[in-house]
Amino acid sequence: MIFSGEFVNGIDLVDVTLWAFTIFFFWLIYYLQREGMREGYPLEEDPSGRQEPAALLFVPPKKTFHLPNGRGSIELTYAKGDTRELALSRTAQWAGSPFVPSGDPLKDGVGPASYAMRADVPDLNWDGQDRISPYRLNPDYTVSAQDIDPRGLDVVGLDRKVAGVVTDLWVDRAEAIIRYLEVKLAGSGAIVLLPVPFCNVSKTRKRVEVDAIKAEHFAGVPRTKSADRVTRLEEDMISGYYGGGTLYATPQRQEPWL
Repeated sequence: MIFSGEFVNGIDLVDVTLWAFTIFFFWLIYYLQREGMREGYPLEEDPSGRQEPAALLFVPPKKTFHLPNGRGSIELTYAKGDTRELALSRTAQWAGSPFVPSGDPLKDGVGPASYAMRADVPDLNWDGQDRISPYRLNPDYTVSAQDIDPRGLDVVGLDRKVAGVVTDLWVDRAEAIIRYLEVKLAGSGAIVLLPVPFCNVSKTRKRVEVDAIKAEHFAGVPRTKSADRVTRLEEDMISGYYGGGTLYATPQRQEPWL
């Protein structure tokens, strides 16, 4: 008989399959554990900051990452850690104790105002063009007739004082949605970006209402280096600034509700 459940006498197909699966499964666990250690390692002790020695078994080898759109490549074993000096103070010396801001939390980027150190380059579409771009450079985009066009409307902070006026809209060309409102500040004439999730365009009051920060805080919104482009890092810094205002804009917001 050519085949009767065995490859060769004494070698069972079921045994071969079981061992092959077991070896593959243990190799998969080892591979995933090793690759998972590229970020967050080596471990760091809290609060001393002492780094624990890297593991001997699961140290990932160097890996080359080829970046899109001709931005070169990077080779690394572990992802780069965040070495910024943050304006935070511990409330106690035991591990896990909470931090409190030691400066201006909106400007220092701590707590809800924190942001990641993303690449300081614009986000690009598949064709290499800027993903986020102002309407003035995209004449094919228009505001739906069912919606109010916020351009020309006043922008008010949580204190309902006028901070500036909307001069343009910034569209995400990958998803065809508005990401930011461009605001010209009253008095200084400076231009800042306002993320759409942090504002309410009121049709009845004909204004843009922002509950995250006061009108005076708009002067501190991080600026973009270019008038027509925003980088990934700038996006995080801008969104973090408004996010920080939800807790730090007024002293009352930092107090318990009950």
